[in-house]
Amino acid sequence: MPEFSKNWEQREKAPAQSGPLKPAIDNAIKLISAQTQRLDIANNKLMEKDRQIFQKVVDLYSKHDRSRALMYANELAEVRKLAKRVTQIKLALETISLRLTTVKDYGDFVNTVTPAISILKGVQSNVFQIVPEAEKGFNFLSESLSSIVTEVGAPSDLNVSVETANEDASRILSEAATVAEQKIREKFPELPADVPREGIEI
Repeated sequence: MPEFSKNWEQREKAPAQSGPLKPAIDNAIKLISAQTQRLDIANNKLMEKDRQIFQKVVDLYSKHDRSRALMYANELAEVRKLAKRVTQIKLALETISLRLTTVKDYGDFVNTVTPAISILKGVQSNVFQIVPEAEKGFNFLSESLSSIVTEVGAPSDLNVSVETANEDASRILSEAATVAEQKIREKFPELPADVPREGIEI
């Protein structure tokens, strides 16, 4: 039996101040799911806003109102940047959830949770700007993951692990950003060929 399985069963049998490990992980996964649903709602709103602004840009260009069209095009660019950010955060959270679901041993577990906490710290400010109502949920999630690290008895001297975790977190966020950009380009329509692209770059 893997070391983590033994550790898992022992922790479920032994009394612990912060509760059994498995329910704590399940709770963290549920919290992630709740936040990704919030991000889906925010993304749908951004897509609708994009549709409206996009149509406005096309209409204004068809009327040869270049200055107003560019103003709306710049607003369109901001909406698409927000949509990309929301998608990136959602992909990062889904990666964390998948890793938590597939944890097999103690070492893997610590190396999963520490970058997850680092990712949350890195994206929280962006989330609160876009979806203010998600603040409480993200705080609960961060506290939940931190308590799990304490629960598994991670050593206090985690300098090397933290450094590695930060690198892993950066890689996850970078990969999520690349995929998010591709998804945004697939979801949102391109302006007609005769419309300048000054204001609509993601």
